[in-house]
Amino acid sequence: MEYYKIEPLTALGIIFLSGYFGGRIANRLKFPRVTGYILAGILLSPSLFSIIPRELVTDRFAIITDIALAVIAYSIGGSLQLSRLKLLGKSIFWITISQALGAFFLTTALVAGLSRYVMGLPMSHALFWEAYLPMALIIGAISAATAPAAVLAIVHECRAKGPLTTTLLGVVALDDGIAIIFYAFASAAVIALGRGTGAISLYEVGARPVITILGAICLGAVFGFLLTRIVAYVKTKESLLVIILGSIFFCTGIAVRLGFSLLLANMMMGFLVINMGKHSPELFHSLEGIEEPIFVLFFTLAGAHFDLGVFKLAGPMAFIIILGRFTGKLLGTRLGAYLSYTPEAVKKYLGFGLLPKAGVTIGLVLLAQPLIKNPVMSEIMVNAVLGSVIINELIAPPLVKYALEKAGEDVKELSHES
Repeated sequence: MEYYKIEPLTALGIIFLSGYFGGRIANRLKFPRVTGYILAGILLSPSLFSIIPRELVTDRFAIITDIALAVIAYSIGGSLQLSRLKLLGKSIFWITISQALGAFFLTTALVAGLSRYVMGLPMSHALFWEAYLPMALIIGAISAATAPAAVLAIVHECRAKGPLTTTLLGVVALDDGIAIIFYAFASAAVIALGRGTGAISLYEVGARPVITILGAICLGAVFGFLLTRIVAYVKTKESLLVIILGSIFFCTGIAVRLGFSLLLANMMMGFLVINMGKHSPELFHSLEGIEEPIFVLFFTLAGAHFDLGVFKLAGPMAFIIILGRFTGKLLGTRLGAYLSYTPEAVKKYLGFGLLPKAGVTIGLVLLAQPLIKNPVMSEIMVNAVLGSVIINELIAPPLVKYALEKAGEDVKELSHES
């Protein structure tokens, strides 16, 4: 029998309350609530005040990550309404693809090439293929993501209108989906690398991720179709929430069991529901009441993974991630805007609006942690990504506002309300 310093339910209560007040304080300081959630979790972490034991963070509460990611993926799928996507035009498509690829390739290259120098760790041919490159692939893939909620909140607070705002919202609506697909390929490559360079085959790095993606898409489509049929017989909002959560958790469990991507499966379910269901708005509005508690729990617990000792090594890596991701998105945005003949203001300033990252980024790195067989690299990866998220959440809001203003959008003053 395992013993903990505090009971799990007591720990959950502390996490909820600390996250809530952390979010309120962050709002007062004009930062996104997610920054407050993460910082609250860091204060609770075993390496600082040790209020939440490590056993709870890494073991008993691990299922919270899957729950939060499943709900987030379902919501992302629900944002991909075909009628809306058609209105976005080819410029959104080219910019989304080019900036995501730019962030992936540049971040992967910088992390793979510079990590051993900034961390002062040993280097060998075997260690590069088994630790440095897998870590770089995961970090590069998740660097493609942008936090749509953070961008949307800033746009709403600024009450911005104009071509850059429209393009920005279109890109961030698709970004997380692209990152999830990148992650599916990257994780398959990491699993192949984990078997040793001699065991790598074209099937492992090519066919297996395609099968994983197609399997997840088919699974999500089945659940989405069933959900659109069941909803016609559900009369109350409370019962609808039960059906939605049951479908999400059931889909997630089967995806995990079959080795499919739980993210892609739930994203496909949400995509099918929003585009096929007659009652599709209700199937997403019902979740609004529980999304905030899930996010408080998820982000605060993510902050509790912080390890001060590891961060001394991971700190410089966080800045490499920020540099690679920002430069890749900036250059990729300009390339995509050039290819699609986007207005000059959008071409010059859109990249500054793509810095926010949070939910999918943190969720994917926690999901990928067991894939990195080297325990030191695994801890460094998680702490470096957490550090980069915190820094991004601090510097992103003013940069998004800067982009909106410089592009000549109709911008009002930021609201100070929480």
